[in-house]
Amino acid sequence: MAETLFNHSRTPNETTEFKELTKRDAQSQLAHELSKLLLTAPAHQRQQTEHMFQGFQKLFLKFLQDIGPSVEWQKIETLPGDAVKNYSDLKEPSEDVLNEMLNKLVVIKLNGGLGTSMGCTGPKSVIPVRSDLTFLDLTVQQIEHLNKTYNVDVPLVLMNSFNTEEDTQKVLKKYRGFNVKIYTFEQNKYPRINRESMLPVATSVENSDPEAWYPPGHGDFYESFHKSGLLQQFIDQGKEVCFVSNIDNLGATVDVNILNTMLNHSSDPHPEFIMEVTDKTIADVKGGTLIQYEGKLRLLEIAQVPKEHVDEFKSVKTFKIFNTNNLWMSLRSIASLVQEGMLDMEIIVNHKHLDYGINVIQLETASGAAMKDFARAIGINVPRKRFLPVKKTSDLLAVMSSLYLMKNGTLEMSPKRAFPTVPLVKLGENHFAKVRDFLRRFASIPDMLELDHLTVSGDVTFGKGVSLRGTVIIIANHGDRIDIPAGAILENKIVSGNLRILDH
Repeated sequence: MAETLFNHSRTPNETTEFKELTKRDAQSQLAHELSKLLLTAPAHQRQQTEHMFQGFQKLFLKFLQDIGPSVEWQKIETLPGDAVKNYSDLKEPSEDVLNEMLNKLVVIKLNGGLGTSMGCTGPKSVIPVRSDLTFLDLTVQQIEHLNKTYNVDVPLVLMNSFNTEEDTQKVLKKYRGFNVKIYTFEQNKYPRINRESMLPVATSVENSDPEAWYPPGHGDFYESFHKSGLLQQFIDQGKEVCFVSNIDNLGATVDVNILNTMLNHSSDPHPEFIMEVTDKTIADVKGGTLIQYEGKLRLLEIAQVPKEHVDEFKSVKTFKIFNTNNLWMSLRSIASLVQEGMLDMEIIVNHKHLDYGINVIQLETASGAAMKDFARAIGINVPRKRFLPVKKTSDLLAVMSSLYLMKNGTLEMSPKRAFPTVPLVKLGENHFAKVRDFLRRFASIPDMLELDHLTVSGDVTFGKGVSLRGTVIIIANHGDRIDIPAGAILENKIVSGNLRILDH
């Protein structure tokens, strides 16, 4: 059956040819625009900018070539029995090898994100999360404690974006007296593409609108780490393994049992890549999962799933685990894969609407997607406590509360909590989304040790010493205000309407 295009009949072969010509045209137009943009770069930045543009063109070409979902659903195979190990089955290293093992480790935190989702400016890592300590403070404390306890030299490396580089460098000065060597490198800066014209929004490299550029996701880690020279530097120092995680995941601490699995050469060939996964709950249905595909273990993200199978992907019964983005990798494997151009990560197309009315796309990749390119990769099903991300103020409320105790920069669930699950907390966007507004609504953080579920919506404030237990729902409708009085104990309660306790 021939297709009709602008009233001209085309056979399927002609259609394919037409699409190919369109792609080639988009590719050559982009190359032309990038050449013009390169001329606006300052002389001292031109070589670096050219290198970045080359990387972007590869990404753009891959985007043009990708047609349809990258996974054929019927080709998904059952996970082999040894593909995902249980954390409880890992061997604990003996005390006498701990020092040697830890000296082979590099800790890398993905630090490219801004705190805009919580109404903050600057890097997310400098938002206070506990006792006025920031994500970065807690991370530095953890590594320093490790270095002092075992008399080792585990370095901390931050992958910044152009959004966070300058502010992070200022903050790092305060850690000069600490027993931690801190290194940074900057990931690439790519141009956002106008969705209509398929051309860059930017008109100049220097003094350009910051909205015209973006950091291309954490899959950019491999290339940027290699390009920075740090990868080779650590290999030359005798380092063998890196542990990569998001800086806002407060559960992502160094684990010697997982490190031992990476380094124990006597084990059935030791892995080059470990992805920490954990059991999926209803709150995690969109998280990437592990599948066996064409004989290889790989990450499956919701964006790769054909629409008719999305419900199956979200099913907790079918796909029981999800990716925490805590990744352990062999440094030498990363180096050889980058040098040989063997990394093939799926493109994530992120649609954005700029403030001045233009619809753009940004092309990204995810670091976990490189799993299939490593020769020996496994998953480890870790306890939920290793996944404690703070994405919203509802997460912040939990980590600031008595649910957690803090020791040497590490948060641990209070032993007073009867069961190990974290309560489900939902705070209304309008009144609680920004950190500043959120903090103003609590005279003190409520006791949540016996809480299962909390929903708060509308103009609600909490007095000092409030206790929340079981399921608590507090809803102030438009025009209403609810003030929870100091010392109140709410257990399995729904509060709505108006409630104001006035002093007199």
